Order: sequence, then structure tokens, then C-alpha cells
Amino acid sequence: MLHAVGFAREDFKKSQVGIASTWSMVTPCNMHIDKLAREAEAGVGAGGGKGIIFGTITISDGISMGSEGMKYSLVSREVIADSIETVMGCEMLDGLVAIGGCDKNMPGCLIAMARLDRPAVFVYGGTILPGCINGILAEKRLNKERASLLAEKPLDIVSCFEAVGKHAGGQIDERELALIEEHAIPGAGSCGGMYTANTMASAIEALGMSLPNSSAQNAVSREKAMDARAAGVAVVEMIKRGLRPSDILSREAFENAIAVVIALGGSTNAVLHLIAMAHAANVKLELDDFTKIGRKVPVLADLKPSGRFLMSELVAIGGQTPLMKMMLEEGLLHGDCMTVTGKTLKENLKRVKPYPKGQEIIRPMSNPIKKDSHLVVLYGNLAPGGAVAKISGKEGLSFSGKAIVFENEQDALKAILAGDVKKGHVIVIRHEGPVGGPGMREMLSPTSAVMGKGLGKDVALITDGRFSGGSHGFVVGHITPEAALGGPLAIVKNGDAITIDASKRTIDLGVSKTEIDARLKKWKKPASKYTRGVLAKYAATVKSASQGAVTDLL
Repeated sequence: MLHAVGFAREDFKKSQVGIASTWSMVTPCNMHIDKLAREAEAGVGAGGGKGIIFGTITISDGISMGSEGMKYSLVSREVIADSIETVMGCEMLDGLVAIGGCDKNMPGCLIAMARLDRPAVFVYGGTILPGCINGILAEKRLNKERASLLAEKPLDIVSCFEAVGKHAGGQIDERELALIEEHAIPGAGSCGGMYTANTMASAIEALGMSLPNSSAQNAVSREKAMDARAAGVAVVEMIKRGLRPSDILSREAFENAIAVVIALGGSTNAVLHLIAMAHAANVKLELDDFTKIGRKVPVLADLKPSGRFLMSELVAIGGQTPLMKMMLEEGLLHGDCMTVTGKTLKENLKRVKPYPKGQEIIRPMSNPIKKDSHLVVLYGNLAPGGAVAKISGKEGLSFSGKAIVFENEQDALKAILAGDVKKGHVIVIRHEGPVGGPGMREMLSPTSAVMGKGLGKDVALITDGRFSGGSHGFVVGHITPEAALGGPLAIVKNGDAITIDASKRTIDLGVSKTEIDARLKKWKKPASKYTRGVLAKYAATVKSASQGAVTDLL
């Protein structure tokens, strides 16, 4: 059977390396990964091994956002991890190169690597280039002043979501909205800001599971092709040395990943995924670890969504390694952690040059964007099991308002676009947790509509669901226990006072304990409309967001 798929007699004496490709035409994030898989296969061959390419699924958060389809997003992380483990385990392959380019396939790949504990290297598919509206083209359809305004700024996927809010608020017309939609995504690669894809790629590099600067390369570039090929060579060397993920994925490595995510201003999804990845690696990691590390690590990167720059601009000035070297010199990283290169993090960074003078993307330690973490873990009578806020500081550090409650994301979005959400509201979106959704949808559509309507500093949004890395504003997610399991979020009523304080790290419902207990006593668990299939299986096995939404039985 192996002769039929291209093995020669001498190949049976070589290490066999599985190359897990997340290629598909479902999303531009992954449309080029088949080519990178071929590069990795060539690298395995050059290193003296035999590569075997196999596929796994991927889904598109960006396309499914705001719909029922988004419920499958986090579920796909488990499907990907299970499928890679299944192929590798069944075929008894010696090593693994996994190539991912979208939010869930990256942690899915790492969870599989940790479970298998066979020599493995992760390759990031790379970031997309920015979109833009050609001024000449635009002027044929719009007046010159409006065309010039549209053409000024680089576009990305979040530009589209926020444009929907601007259209609803009358700031742009339908022709301008269409132009943004048509030009925001120019080709292959993951969403261009420090959203979840770039966040997780950066975290995986900081963990030591990808080659230096794999996280900071353009998807369509010579450097990315070379990265994939080099990964193939590296995994064969790992096999020869007996170097495994368990030698790399230490507690200190996860602390490095958390520190880099904070410095880059990364997505709240990193909290969920890093806890799940650590669980697979038998490393204890908890919500409070993000608070401990966050007290000493500043936000240094001025990257979208709350900042000014795109990932491709960070690539142009040297990528992630100069930042990591700067952090290492400041004592914010553990330099003795082993990596897939067979060298320590400190050794990998030894010859890295600093960023060019005058660049404004990465701030110096003496002038941070925020002196401590933007990822703030909150507790209170509304989230006794914890919640995760993304506070850049631009929104302020506290918010008090009156609840306006929605039982799902779609109803909230309709109300925001219709103008029913007013200044001073705390938008509550519940029954969107891992069990209640099921699947813990991301709330990019409502948060983008809020920003597009110009309410970013005037309202807050809280949920037992998640947020896209593209979300910004005063937002709190991952509220646990979730509403579907009888958490306090389930009994919030319209008009209830809610206070969020990032300085005190609290989120509280302004209702007495007696009243909360009385409401909870009357509460009845809602019936799920999903009784069979993958969503039903997921809801039956998934743990809370504070535990990484893992689906292991133990």
C-alpha cells in the first residue's frame, strides 16, 4: 500500500513523518497551506526522512461569525486535535509537522502534539497582507473626498464588521460598504491584526514549538516557504535526538507564552487555548496565572484591533524575535527553555538584532502602551468562577451601567443596529457558553456594531461566550459558571445595575445576595435544541471556559 503512494524500497529505512495540512478553500487563511505542506515534505526528505501528507478540517470564524454556524468554531479545535491524533496513532508515524493558519486549527494542532508526545514542529501559515481601496477605482463610484477618505487606511476583516455598524449609523452608504467588503481581503493568510490567529502563532513560537519568527512572516512570501521546509528538516533532527514536546512544553514555556501574548496585546482566546494546551501537556495552568504574570509584563505592541498597526508591518521591522530578546534581557522570559531547534530560547535569540530606530510598532519598556496586562481576570457575584476582560486602557478601567439582556447573539446584534442599545447600557448576552451555545460563539458582530455605531466608550458588553481577537471596547467574556449551568448570569434582568472594575478585578451585579438566591431558586435549566450530532456530543463532554473548554473525560 505504501509503494502505491510513492514509497521506494529505501524509504522503509527512514523515519516516517506525518505532515498535517489544514488546507482548504473554506477560508483565505488556509488556501495556500497545501503548498506549504509540499515544502515541509521536501524538508523532511532533505533531512533524511520520509514525509506523508494528510489532511484535517478547518472552519472559518470570519465567515460564520454572527450565525448559527459559529457554534461549530470552538468545537473544531477538538475535532482537529482528535483527527491528527487518530491518523498519527493509527499509522504509527515517528514525527509530525503540523501547518495551521486559522484560530482553532493552531491550538488543535498543539493539543494533538502534546497528547502524542512524538517529535513535532508547528508551522504557522502566515499573516495576510492589508487590503486597500484603489483611489482611482473608488473615484468612479464616489465623490473624490469620500474616495480619498476610504483609500487612506489599510483594511482587514474587522474593517468589514465595523463598516456594518457605520452603515447602520449612517456614516457610510451601501456603495462604500460594498467597496470595503470587496477590498478588505486581498489574498491568502490569516487575519491581519493581533487577532486570535496571530496571537496563537506568537504564543506557539514563545512556547518553543515553532522555528524562530515562524509567527511573524507573510503568508505569501519566500520566508514562509523556507520556514515550512526548515520545519521538515528540524523534525527529522528531533527524531534523531529523541527530542519530544514533553521536553519543551514545561510550566516555564507556558509562562513565556503568556508573557509574549500580553506584550503583543493579544486575544482573550489565548487564555482559553493556552489552558487547554497545558492540560494536554499535563502542565497545571489556571486563570490566576494570567493575573500573576500580567502584573509584571507591560503591553508594548501598538497593533490592531485597539492599536494602529497590522501584523505585516511588524513582519517588516523584524517580527517577534527582537521583542522576545528585549523581554529576555528584562527578565520577563525564561531563557533556559528548550525549543524545537534543539537549542534553548536564549541560544535562539543570541544573534537577533534590535528593531530599527524610529519604528513605532513596538514600544520600549520605558514607555509601554499599558504598564500591566490588558487581559484582566475578574471575579465577583456575577462570575464566581472567573471571567476574562480585554482592557486596553483606552476604554477606561471601570464601567457601571444598567443591564439590557439578550438570550443570544443575533437578538443583541439586531438591537444594537436598530438603536435600542443606548449610552450607559451593559449589554448582557447569555446562553452562549460552551454548554449553552453550545460552542461558545465569538461576539465580533455585536462588538463591531457597537464600535461602528460610535458607542465604544459608552456601553459595555458581557457574555458567557467568547470574543474574537478583533473585538475591542469594554468587553468581558468567558463568564463562569455559564448561564446554561445556572450561573448568576442566568438571572440578570433588564435594568439591573452591573459594575465592572478592572483595577479591583471585579464584576458584580448590584442585587442583594437574598434576591440572587431567590431568582436562582426559580431558575430552570433551558432545554437544548441540539440532541444529536457533534454539538450535542460537545455539550455533553465540555468543561467550563475557566478550564479551557476541554472535552477530556478526566
